[in-house]
Amino acid sequence: MSSERTRGSVVGIRQKAALAAAVLAAGLASAPLPARAADEPKGFTIRDSRITESSGLAASRAHEGVYWTHNDSDDGPYVYAVDSRTGKTVARVVLRGIDPRDVEAISVGPDGDVFVGDIGDNLDGSWSEVWIYRFPEPKRLDGDITVTPTRYTVRYADGPRNAESLMVHPKTGRVYIASKNAKGEAGVYAGPRRLDAAGTNTFSRIADIDFEATDGAFSPDGTRLVLRGYFSGYAYRWKDGKPDKIGSVPVPLQRQGESVTFTPDGRTLMFGSEGAGSGVEPAQLQGEAVPDSVREASSSGGDGKGGGGDEGSASGDDDRTLGLGAATFAAALAVWWGLRRLFRRRE
Repeated sequence: MSSERTRGSVVGIRQKAALAAAVLAAGLASAPLPARAADEPKGFTIRDSRITESSGLAASRAHEGVYWTHNDSDDGPYVYAVDSRTGKTVARVVLRGIDPRDVEAISVGPDGDVFVGDIGDNLDGSWSEVWIYRFPEPKRLDGDITVTPTRYTVRYADGPRNAESLMVHPKTGRVYIASKNAKGEAGVYAGPRRLDAAGTNTFSRIADIDFEATDGAFSPDGTRLVLRGYFSGYAYRWKDGKPDKIGSVPVPLQRQGESVTFTPDGRTLMFGSEGAGSGVEPAQLQGEAVPDSVREASSSGGDGKGGGGDEGSASGDDDRTLGLGAATFAAALAVWWGLRRLFRRRE
């Protein structure tokens, strides 16, 4: 072949390589991104300067758009009601007669009572007992509200441990705790069917978990449990009183991920973090992580919000979109490198 023909062939191959890469890159660029539903709950910033270590989060049952939270420690016997529309505190509940040690979690039961978990133990076994405080959710939120909570003493059947996750089942009212242990000994513990304020309540291990949970929450219909860590989160199907792992759920990047709760409709998770002026961010559920009641409403012609997604994936359409983009990008690279090597050999 003459030098002119060789150069022409090389130029042609280069042009084809560039064209192929451009076509595939265009496919990547045009791949649909996950859409945010217009009615998906918006995130908010906690604007109360007294809340510097928001460690737990629970959606109010009695007051629309309100979330309960509290500081981690060294604050006092206080629980705050924050309006998600403004980020401002609309009421502070003072727990009379309580001197908290390490409050880590909060949950609302089926009767509307608020459960506060004084269950932290940063030395992983230094406290032989911890406590849960319970009070009815106030009917009116305004300023400081003083209540006298019921106090429950808690011990674990297999010895003391650290925990930051307290979950009250929305149908049975049974209380569960997820322990936090860096040595791979974390687990989910079930309390008695009914807590007893007069005696000691023994919590027994019902399941192992393989990460450090910083908070957890049941879906409003009780069919799903979500546990979160600092940078990850997992959904579980609640079956026969035990968690059955489904898979991961999307967790927003936060400076110190601490809390999680479901929105009242069960379609979205709200993730909170510590720090002054901390943010609470939404993440819409997909696939098998979507609670049964939401899936049934969607399949029976309901409004379909929060999408059922792919039956075999906890993250549904988002995973498929990301997978399509990754595959397109990989294909573009493969074609480009292959043709590049080909015309180098021709040269």
